[in-house]
Order: sequence, then C-alpha cells, then structure tokens
Amino acid sequence: MATTNHPLDHGSFHTFAGRASLTVGSKWAFTTAVLIILFWVLSGPYFHFSDTWQLVVNTATTIVTFLIVFLIQNTQNRDARAIHLKLDEIIHSLKGARNEMMQIEKLSDAELEIITKNFDKIRAERERRASSKKPSASK
Repeated sequence: MATTNHPLDHGSFHTFAGRASLTVGSKWAFTTAVLIILFWVLSGPYFHFSDTWQLVVNTATTIVTFLIVFLIQNTQNRDARAIHLKLDEIIHSLKGARNEMMQIEKLSDAELEIITKNFDKIRAERERRASSKKPSASK
C-alpha cells in the first residue's frame, strides 16, 4: 500500500512525542508521580531503607528524566518552528516591514548582535523623541 504525503500525516515519533508530552504534562501524570513516590517512601521501612530500595527510585527517575528531556526538546523545537513561521507570515504581510527579518533565527550570533544594537539605537531615539515632546509640568 502506498503512503500518502498528506499535510497532517506526521511521522510516528512526531505523533508519539505530541501525545506523550500532553500526557506527561497533565495533572494526572503529576498525581501518579506523587503517588509512586509516596508508595516508594512508605515502602522504605519494609525494605529497611536498603541500598536497593534507594537504587530503584534513583534509576527509575534517571531513566524517566532522560527520556522526557528528548520529548520536551522535540515539542519545543516544533513550537519554536511554528512561531517563527507565523512571525514570518506577519512580517511578509505588513507594508513597511523589512522582509530581511524573516528567517532571522538562522543568522549568526554576531549578526544578531548587530541587529540588536540597531534596535537599541532606534528604541533610544524614540524614547528621546517621546521625552522631548512631553510638556514640562509647571505650577
């Protein structure tokens, strides 16, 4: 059977990561984690607070954290990409906007610093103009 390139036909990792990030970010996932830790703490006396008892939670939390980092990064990457595309569309649609600002995230740090300094100058000039237009308060 041939696969289709439908715009909403995402890869299996994309689908898994999206669903997993929604699940692990829910109040139910947090509640489950709290209950697991509570169970682990309460089981301490039964296992005499042994090294194995401690190792179980340390290993489990390390593995879960390691995997969740990749899911979070995947979600953040997609969100950032979507936001950049939306901003590019806004820039493109505005008259007077500089189209060279589109895809600005791909510039080097040095190039971004130059643009930042230019905007700092623009901001300072606008503040200077705004403060010179304010009428002085006299009694």
